[in-house]
Amino acid sequence: MANKLINELGLPKWIANIFAARNIITAKDALSLTEFELMELLDIGLAEVKSAVAHISEVVCPPCQTALFLMESRVQNESLAGHLPTRLKGLDEALFGGIPFGVLTELVGPAGIGKTQFCLKLSLLASLPTKCGGLDGRVLYIDVESKFSSKRLIEIGMNSFPEIFHKKGMAQEMAGRILILRPTSLSEFTESLHQIKVSLLQQQVKLLIIDSMAALVLGEYECGSSRQQTLGWHVSFIK
Repeated sequence: MANKLINELGLPKWIANIFAARNIITAKDALSLTEFELMELLDIGLAEVKSAVAHISEVVCPPCQTALFLMESRVQNESLAGHLPTRLKGLDEALFGGIPFGVLTELVGPAGIGKTQFCLKLSLLASLPTKCGGLDGRVLYIDVESKFSSKRLIEIGMNSFPEIFHKKGMAQEMAGRILILRPTSLSEFTESLHQIKVSLLQQQVKLLIIDSMAALVLGEYECGSSRQQTLGWHVSFIK
């Protein structure tokens, strides 16, 4: 909620424009400053600042909820939303059906364990027709480390779904549903986030994969709080 855009919070247009002109884009940007800092930066009165801050806080502040309510809501939402089966029996049983819809799922493990291979297979599963157990949608694959391999993708398809991929033109059709984005830096990825949000809707994207999130900040930040804060902000936005 802290990453909601100021111009989407229902503030009067004139004050939203002032925030934008001073490069205060999100609710977090506004709430990270004191009222007096905002007065000086925005060049408006204390009453207007108090009113704007109160409105922003009211919109983005989540209501108090009990642990029981959160647990029941999660079970209900996952039941209604469904899952993308991984076709790995043991894993699907452990995940109660597969990768849940509508949530952020993190895949972790040491280098070389097969995380990218698993992501490639999930991409195929999401792009398969519904009659074949897929989502019949597009996939947005953010390939940070340039590990995506079209050749490997087709090989996985041929081995896992021979009845589909041996049909004329099906391999090309499935591969054409996977959109590849290769940001070369964290700043480039940050600039593309809002466009990614639009693409998810316009392209009927059913699965978003980032391979890998940690690689975006490696090399740009030393280990410590700065790296964690930066990574946390991006994960929060994506969530």
